[in-house]
Amino acid sequence: MSSPFFVSMSGRCAFTSVPLLTPRCAPPPRAPKQAADRAKLQCAQFAPRAPCGPPLPWFMTSKPSTRPVSPSSRPRELRLSALHLAPESLGFALDCAAQAVGAVRLGSALPAALQAVFVSAPEGSAAAARGAVQDISYRTMRRLATADWLIAKLVRKAPPPHVANLLACALALLADAEETAAYSPFTVVDQAVNAIAARREFSFAKGLVNAVLRSFLRERDALLAAAQDDEVARWNYPAWWIDAVRKAWPDNWQDVLATGNTQGPLTLRVNARHSTVDAYLQVLQNHHIDATRAGDHAVRLTTPMPVDRIPGFDDGIVSVQDAGAQLAAEWLGARDGMRVLDACAAPGGKTGHLLELANLELVALESDASRARRIGENLQRLGLNAEVRIGDAGAPAKWHDPLDRPFDRILADVPCSASGIVRRHPDIRWLRRASDIPALVAEQRRILAALWPLVKPGGELLYVTCSIFPDEGELQAQWFGDKYQDAVRLDAPGQLLPTAARAPAGAPDGTRAGPDTGSNPDHDGFFYARFQKR
Repeated sequence: MSSPFFVSMSGRCAFTSVPLLTPRCAPPPRAPKQAADRAKLQCAQFAPRAPCGPPLPWFMTSKPSTRPVSPSSRPRELRLSALHLAPESLGFALDCAAQAVGAVRLGSALPAALQAVFVSAPEGSAAAARGAVQDISYRTMRRLATADWLIAKLVRKAPPPHVANLLACALALLADAEETAAYSPFTVVDQAVNAIAARREFSFAKGLVNAVLRSFLRERDALLAAAQDDEVARWNYPAWWIDAVRKAWPDNWQDVLATGNTQGPLTLRVNARHSTVDAYLQVLQNHHIDATRAGDHAVRLTTPMPVDRIPGFDDGIVSVQDAGAQLAAEWLGARDGMRVLDACAAPGGKTGHLLELANLELVALESDASRARRIGENLQRLGLNAEVRIGDAGAPAKWHDPLDRPFDRILADVPCSASGIVRRHPDIRWLRRASDIPALVAEQRRILAALWPLVKPGGELLYVTCSIFPDEGELQAQWFGDKYQDAVRLDAPGQLLPTAARAPAGAPDGTRAGPDTGSNPDHDGFFYARFQKR
């Protein structure tokens, strides 16, 4: 029987090995033909029941959600048959990662998508496959546009969503240079074919998967070079995101985008109540763990590892926190005895850091009850205490008694696009829309307007976002200073671009990078602005 698909090569794969999951090691505008190829694949593959049209990007629903996609809520084509593969096999991990990628395309955040996959996996299999599934899923998010471009080039008729998602995962692995790849090409092709063959409803496509991947390997260099001519496929961001970064940072927009496609380092915050950076570096050296100083309280591990293997983590000696995020508590400047509000506090990293640096009367506010519980869990590990309140930072009347004393310091780490942390959360770029930015700007202003009256005269508010977009950063700070005549803008880091892609030293105030977080800084993107009330 002839295949319903056309591939640019023919042939079968006769691989028989079943490898384990352990890896070997830890622009120009789009051409019309390329645009047509992409549109053909996207419309047929990801919106099979709706006409192809411009209202929404192909990779999302009308309203992205952070909730997992439950089996009962999935479209019929995503209710998969039982998978009969060893949990230790790469094929099992590829199948699970393909499910997670599919859920992100439907609007779920990747962590929630992965959790749903693990919950629905056969009993006992999730533990064996978790690390590999997460690694493949995150790699694919960083290579998703490239993978889709390749599929559009190599397949004439778009395959079913699960087949396409599995191909995307496999191509994301194969796109890495062989000397640095997690798996050999032989292994990836073999296990991808096994994975699709193990699904009863998709076993007909095993020849397609085999042929597409082998075709890619034969033409790998030429195909990847051609993909560079497509801006979305080259940078792996939506076109609107690329345009926004280029407009905001014309001198180093390429560095900003490239940094977002790397994996962020594992940075620790040393609890100042129990140790110092120098002392903790000696502890790590005694455990034969390589690390370097990354800030006043920050240590960066050379090689990431599970937290249960990090000396002192369970005892509250250290916490995981990006070096850029650690600047919040340091710049807030809270001192012993001060009354402090940490607005939008979950999961409690900044709350803990504030309490490590001073004895405070601290209120940690969070609107989501489930996320608020994480604040308490983190404080318990650190042996610290704060008053955790559940409420909307933009509606203080519901959680703040007017008779309460005003706050000496307020940390306003407000909801934002999270565009500065995409290297840690690469799914964000595919879930966020251009229209989200004005809505977020309005929400940030609503919160700031509600919090400013709670600051005592002489007190300070620190405005923080993990964004690289000026609308949520410098322009927002200028709006606040213009609106509130009793607000005096003080020195602060301003815009921190991720890692080496920092704003040039000669940039105007508010758009420059702040002080180094170490002799070799490596941090996510943040914006900081500090105001004192007259």
